[in-house]
Amino acid sequence: MKNKEFILRRIGIFAGEEIDPTFDDEVRSTLQNKFNILLPQRRSFDNSLQDTASEHQLIQLILEYRVLK
Repeated sequence: MKNKEFILRRIGIFAGEEIDPTFDDEVRSTLQNKFNILLPQRRSFDNSLQDTASEHQLIQLILEYRVLK
């Protein structure tokens, strides 16, 4: 199983800055401002991320991290 620290470092590398993948607003802002990825409105933020996970590997890493929390 992957280590949370390792995933967090990879998220930072992909994002180009340190972000906290547990803060929805920070994740949404980074995806929108740096990658021009707009998340669809869903019942939960995680559902929005899951629906767009194929658009960028960063989203997949964020989802992996959030599952481990």
